[in-house]
Amino acid sequence: MADADVREAVPSDAAEIARIQLTTWRTAFTELLPAAVLDGLDSAATEQEWRQALSDGPAAVLVAVEGSWIVGFCAAGPAPEAEVAAANGTLPADAATVALVSALLVEPRWGRRGHGGRLLGAMVERLAAGGATRGITWVPEANTASMAFFRSAGWAPDGTVRTLDVGGRPLRELRLSGPMELQFEER
Repeated sequence: MADADVREAVPSDAAEIARIQLTTWRTAFTELLPAAVLDGLDSAATEQEWRQALSDGPAAVLVAVEGSWIVGFCAAGPAPEAEVAAANGTLPADAATVALVSALLVEPRWGRRGHGGRLLGAMVERLAAGGATRGITWVPEANTASMAFFRSAGWAPDGTVRTLDVGGRPLRELRLSGPMELQFEER
């Protein structure tokens, strides 16, 4: 494997981040998302959203690189109250120090090379340095690969579930919660 690293994303990375997001969704999520949703994804709009987020968004975005290629990305930041609240709307005592990992994707052809672990490790280190004491993320229940990845890092379902309407089809997601000190298990 060529040199692999993680670095902070910059606005000029927006096109590559958008390409990775759309490629990954269209390749890995065909069973999770309706074809009409995947077919309707707009490359230019997605790139513009990432360019905007990288220019002035509150979230941190890191990219994984292998050699000269950007192969994955992770976006995270402080968790909004609505994301960290229990199903009944109550906030946990640590709500102010919970971080939300809103996206972690590695392009499938670059998978199983440690990029996801490097991205999550670098991101939680950054979040912890900023005062985060716990992380959360939402994962489709049927996405067994992502579920196994986060479990291997010590994150687990915390009992909160939501169902999204994705193109007229329900998508059930589990909220996973975990420490800022990752301990990856062999899978």
